[in-house]
This record gives sequence, C-alpha cells and structure tokens, in this order.
Amino acid sequence: MASVRPPLRRLALLLNSRIRANNRFLASASASTSSYPTAAAAGAATTETPAPEEPEVVSMTDNCVRRLKELHTKEPSAKGNMLRLSVEAGGCSGFQYTFSLDSKENADDRVFEKNGVKLVVDNVSYDFVKGSTIDYAEELISSAFVVSTNPSAVGGCSCKSSFMVK
Repeated sequence: MASVRPPLRRLALLLNSRIRANNRFLASASASTSSYPTAAAAGAATTETPAPEEPEVVSMTDNCVRRLKELHTKEPSAKGNMLRLSVEAGGCSGFQYTFSLDSKENADDRVFEKNGVKLVVDNVSYDFVKGSTIDYAEELISSAFVVSTNPSAVGGCSCKSSFMVK
C-alpha cells in the first residue's frame, strides 16, 4: 500500500493545481468577455471579434542556447536532441522541474526554438511554466539547466529545482 500512495499523492496535487488554474482561467475569461461591447450595444453594423491572445512563450537565454549547442557538438548521440522541460509533483516546495535531452516530439508537446535549438514542454507542464525563462547556470559546485523566472511560481527552494504554484 505504501508504494501506491506516492503516485496517488502526485496525481492529487496535479489535479488540485489544474482545477485552480482552470478556475482562474474561467474567471478571467468571463471578466474579459463581458468587457467587449456587442454590435447592438455599440451601434455598429458589423461585429469585430478580438484577436486571440498570443500564447505565453517559454524562452531560453543565450547561455542555455550556447550549452545545448555545445552538447550537440561534443556528443554525437546528442546531435539534434531537444531539451525537454517537465514538471512533477515533489521536491521541497511541492513541484519540481526536470530537464532531459529527448530526440522525439510527442503530439501534445509545445516546441520553442531559438537559434536552431529546441525546447520541448508537454501540455500539462506548460500550464506551470508558461512565460518562464530557461537558463544554464554554472557555479563552483554544480552546473545545470534552471528555470530562472517563472510567473506561475510564488516561491521555491534556493536550488531553483522546486517551486510552489500561485
């Protein structure tokens, strides 16, 4: 029974955060649609629909791009691989970032490209990291890909590998 509990807890945390995100989305959508006047109210003969908002991009810093290009040239097996960012339940703050090199793109992935290198984020993780910036940090004791800014996070640990959702 103990081995069943962690996946259930992860699923419960993920579902809870998705419900909160959907509630925020629905609340903002209903507020924004009520602010657009209808054609009858405006006295216009035609209705003009507002342009859909651009999706929030997950961006990469120049250090991140440079490191990915280095990996592609140094390791032949990494040639053409994309950096995959995922969010999992866990870590000291509730959710944690995981990075990996991946050669395949899934149907539900969002792909962001800069200077010939690609960052891939699955649809579920995207809700947690939209608008974020990915960096490559080199320090004395470690070097790793990190999420340097995340507008969906309200806090996290000092190692920048875990975060709390708004």
